[in-house]
Amino acid sequence: MAHSAQTLLPSWRTVFRVALQTVTALFLLTVAWVLLYRWLAPPATWLMLDRRAHPPVGLGYIGIQADPRHARYNFTSLDEVAPSVPLAVVAAEDQRFLIHHGFDVDGMWKAAQYNWHRAEGKPVRGGSTISQQVAKNVFLWQGRSYVRKAAEAYFTVLIELLWSKRRIMEMYLSVAEMGDCTFGVEAASQRYFHKSARDLSAPEAALLAGVLPNPLRFRAGQPGPQARAKQLRVLRNMRALGGTAYVATLLNR
Repeated sequence: MAHSAQTLLPSWRTVFRVALQTVTALFLLTVAWVLLYRWLAPPATWLMLDRRAHPPVGLGYIGIQADPRHARYNFTSLDEVAPSVPLAVVAAEDQRFLIHHGFDVDGMWKAAQYNWHRAEGKPVRGGSTISQQVAKNVFLWQGRSYVRKAAEAYFTVLIELLWSKRRIMEMYLSVAEMGDCTFGVEAASQRYFHKSARDLSAPEAALLAGVLPNPLRFRAGQPGPQARAKQLRVLRNMRALGGTAYVATLLNR
């Protein structure tokens, strides 16, 4: 009986082979997924679906509750946005975007030091790069966990290997949340400024970039003092970087 029971259990070689096949299949699937989005626009993201299903808690500015719960989302190429827009998001979010390979170790270290010594009540400072945010926004769910952070790092490596910096920026500007159920610079431009993203001025681009860390709190449609202060800070950073010449490699095919 003991011998018969042992023969019913899979051997370690079988377990290892099945595990290896599973990992290989997942790897090939994710590579194919990333390659597909190198040329095609995502039909939606997990956050878009979540926003449609669940209105954000505490959102109370006039008229928003009457809006239909559908995602405003228009995928837009870099040729269809004003040059000041990619400059603004680099100035606001990730000034080393053009030179790092997905992870800004120096920025992560400075953010960790700030968070360690920050005063109580001060917001936590993130150290995610634009590439990491694209990996999270396009391929993953929201939330904080070691599993999601590991998956984010994995997809960050893949998009840095398989996409160009231009494509990463293009994806970021198209899927980043810029207001309740408003995704991407074109949808935000139409909603808040009633014009195409190709016609945005530098101050308007800076305002949109400034609200990106928390677009449900810092509203581009009704900017308060904090949003205006962030807008001015982004404009200063844009000038310090040298203007749109700094992102010329993104704008040229």
